[in-house]
Amino acid sequence: MAKKIDPEYKAESIQVLEGIEAVRKRPGMYIGGTGLDGLHHLIWEVVNNSVDEALAGYAKNIEVRLEKENRVVVSDDGRGIPVDLHPKTKKSALETILTYLHAGGKFSHKVYKVSGGLHGVGVSVVNALSKYLKAIVKRDGFEWSQEYKKGKPVTPLKKGRKTTETGTTIIFEPDPEIFPEIRFERERILDYLKHQAYLTPGLRINFIDEREDYFAYSFYFEKGLQAFLKHLLLGRHPLFSDFFELNYRDEKIEINLIFTYLEHQETIEYFFTNNILNPEGGTHATGFHNGLIKAFTKVGEELNIFKNKNLSLTTEDVKGGIVAILSLKIPEPQFEGQTKAKLGNPEVRSLVEGVFSEKLIEWLHKNPEKAKIILNRILTNVEARRAAKEAKEAVLKKRIQASLTLSGKLADCSSKNPEERELFIVEGESAGGSAKQGRDRRFQAVLPLKGKILNVEKAGLGKILKSEEIKNIILALGTGFGKDFNLENLRYSKIIIACDADSDGNHIRTLLLTLFYRYFRPLVEKGYIYIAQPPLYKIQVGKEIYYAYNDAEKDALIKELSKSRKNIDVQRYKGLGEMNPEELWETTLNPEKRVLKQVTLKDAEEADRLFNILMGQDVEPRRKFIETYAPEVQNLDI
Repeated sequence: MAKKIDPEYKAESIQVLEGIEAVRKRPGMYIGGTGLDGLHHLIWEVVNNSVDEALAGYAKNIEVRLEKENRVVVSDDGRGIPVDLHPKTKKSALETILTYLHAGGKFSHKVYKVSGGLHGVGVSVVNALSKYLKAIVKRDGFEWSQEYKKGKPVTPLKKGRKTTETGTTIIFEPDPEIFPEIRFERERILDYLKHQAYLTPGLRINFIDEREDYFAYSFYFEKGLQAFLKHLLLGRHPLFSDFFELNYRDEKIEINLIFTYLEHQETIEYFFTNNILNPEGGTHATGFHNGLIKAFTKVGEELNIFKNKNLSLTTEDVKGGIVAILSLKIPEPQFEGQTKAKLGNPEVRSLVEGVFSEKLIEWLHKNPEKAKIILNRILTNVEARRAAKEAKEAVLKKRIQASLTLSGKLADCSSKNPEERELFIVEGESAGGSAKQGRDRRFQAVLPLKGKILNVEKAGLGKILKSEEIKNIILALGTGFGKDFNLENLRYSKIIIACDADSDGNHIRTLLLTLFYRYFRPLVEKGYIYIAQPPLYKIQVGKEIYYAYNDAEKDALIKELSKSRKNIDVQRYKGLGEMNPEELWETTLNPEKRVLKQVTLKDAEEADRLFNILMGQDVEPRRKFIETYAPEVQNLDI
């Protein structure tokens, strides 16, 4: 990536719209919230400014460093923020950018043709929400610096040593008055920086974590999207080794796109606008899916693969099995929501659809054998959709309560308030019987499982919907599933998996987590899924009973009790079925005494990879995983 020089990037390039007084009062409007997501968003904003310099051709290197005391340092070797006097504010351009919202070069197409920042909002918001911020700029032959507290300058702009280098360094410490918890997560930051490097070929991004143990990592990709795709395909089976790639650019739009198809029914899609991830898609995603439908319909009919099939392809048909990455760059993106989860530019849909469908049709014509493989894959998706629709209609015709009552499975609770209701999914009829008797019937429901449920990682949707155990779970939750999932219809505030602490119990727990991850993912993402932690030991001394949840706890308890008593009876539970209703209530059901582990989803991409390895069809990656990590396992707890 050749580094450019820009003599026109000066204070007059910076446009000013408004001040930042409102940011500290309503931070959620600007960074989406004050939890850990909002906290990390501060880093994204500063990094985005540096990436914008790289996209414009002025920066080749970015460094992100986490120091002790929650201090973050982001540096680049771009042009450096201008420091000359701004004609409107009568302050330096640096101070203007850091203290006014919507003040930045992002509004000037002469300076940035595309930009990923908050249209100039970003760094001023970071300044407003930091208890301390220092900006260091190298440009115009000198090093310049200025310090701020809570968005306000506390020193003048200082002219320092001479230098021939250029670039910007932003040092900031988030304000604890704004953020109740200041805890930067290394893996989350690495994941974000990795995406930025994938999307900006030739840019080197260095990450250094100095907080506890020194950690450093560097990202650099010459062929970004190809490297990204290969990473996503690890442990998976594409239909063929090739892929479709599009790199298109004109005065209005730049499209970088790559995709292929897998043998199995799994969809992995990433959509970006100006290097910003749009997890909810948007108009570019719609244009991409419409382009697939348009191209596949035309070529499928030409090759007689769709002949007499009465086909009208849907987005669901073309998404099944696809692994796709679309990176869009446009001058003025319009996002729905401040955190840019979804792109809203209406003109983008037709632009992406038109360019993409034309190029894909050409590629399919040039590669007729690959075209036939993909089109037959699409045909399989259509048949699966039709079969699933029939099975789903059969399920939905049953009334929830009537179906479960007739099956004798669900023992529901009497409360009508979903916020206090909880559902225990219990392994085995015996444990289920004890749980039904020992529970608080007012707010606790019990659904026993008959052995291991179907492995949804290896099964099609039609087969999944024929599984009685899975149908009972679907009906009990009331949310629907997959793309028809509706969180508002959830009948319980907690879904608690209660399995034995042996290999069979661990397997059943993993099967259930796979089901929830694949078809009820919002339940995992929003923290509704829990794992019960029943005790491993019952320790009795006379009439007094104690419970230990692990070996260390048992040993400590016995040591304490042995000081004054001799007759200590220790019983190890092999499973929940060994507990009577009173014991199950006392140890596993009682909200005041039980131990629950909440299932969270910090890294969806990594979780997706592990589920594929552990529960997928391919044996070899699973064998390697077990061989690698088996020596580290002492007490297996999935």
